[in-house]
Amino acid sequence: MKGVSAAFTAPAGLSIITTAFPEGPVRNKALAVYTATGAVGFSLGLVVGGLLTEAGWRWVFLLPAPLALAILAAGVRFVPDGGRPAAGRRAIDLAGATTITAGMLLLVYTVVEAPAAGWTSPRTAAGLAGAAALIALFVAIERRVREPLVRLGILRSGPLVRANLGAMALFGSWVGFQFIATLYLQGLRGWSPLETGLAIFPAGAIVALIAPRMGAAVARVGVWRPIAAGLASLAAGYALFLPIGLDSAYVPAILPTMLLCGLGFALAFGPLNMAATNGIASHEQGLAGGLVNTSFQFGGALVLAVVTAVDAAAAGAGGSPDAVMQGYRAAIVVSLAAAVLGIVVTAARRRSRVPLVVTETAGG
Repeated sequence: MKGVSAAFTAPAGLSIITTAFPEGPVRNKALAVYTATGAVGFSLGLVVGGLLTEAGWRWVFLLPAPLALAILAAGVRFVPDGGRPAAGRRAIDLAGATTITAGMLLLVYTVVEAPAAGWTSPRTAAGLAGAAALIALFVAIERRVREPLVRLGILRSGPLVRANLGAMALFGSWVGFQFIATLYLQGLRGWSPLETGLAIFPAGAIVALIAPRMGAAVARVGVWRPIAAGLASLAAGYALFLPIGLDSAYVPAILPTMLLCGLGFALAFGPLNMAATNGIASHEQGLAGGLVNTSFQFGGALVLAVVTAVDAAAAGAGGSPDAVMQGYRAAIVVSLAAAVLGIVVTAARRRSRVPLVVTETAGG
């Protein structure tokens, strides 16, 4: 249910901003504030979640419910009603939604299970082939259905595609690293959930401080330089964490990585949303917002799957602290590689031959 909620609210929230504010400095400022508020929620969630875990893990699931109801009431009160779309109700592309969801789930599941089944086993090969077939079927459906889930013509926008790939790299690398860092701090070092939350807190605090100023920065240098710089900052943070030891002190060994990762998110997250929605027609802002949010989430799931697979393969069955650390270091290399790939994708830009705003046709 949390996934369903995110699927409805995240693209809608971004779409409200991109349709309520005209493209340019005003919208960029709004997206920068949007990034900052998300960082505040993320950072406080780590700390509050740690506190609640100390009282009992069930509280972690109970407290968000009244907060969600309060936000819902505020949304009804303050978010303007856009009214019914001029074209009336749209048909729901159930076939497209089913095939793309199944394809992505099968891909992630196959990667997660590959260490146990074997990367060259028939089971792994069948899973990868099945995922590819489902994604190909999704493309075929979208090309033929009258009201597609994703109008494929929008993918002719080079900036939108690069922004989505950058989103996968940014969030995927961070989710994978945060997972390993949490295992390291709690599993090997014996830190409590609260201590772990406080250890990661500086990353979110940096985002909250810097992100509101990214609108002005983008006005001066554009969106792509901050994105590349942000991914480079993340890569540097992961690289600094690689030589971590079993008894490394927090301030000299761990804090620099958290600060660099926070700086990277502050530089890249807002501009990625800007790049994914700039130049898109107003009636397709919801689609563009949905695509970039899907890229964030799918990147997180996919890289995390690879991270866990590499960790399990590198650590082996020994279970000694040194073996566990070996697995962690190999897994962090995956996050580092994802960030570097993100730099390559977002830096290798060129002028698009096709205008960003493309008139709507059936299936693209």
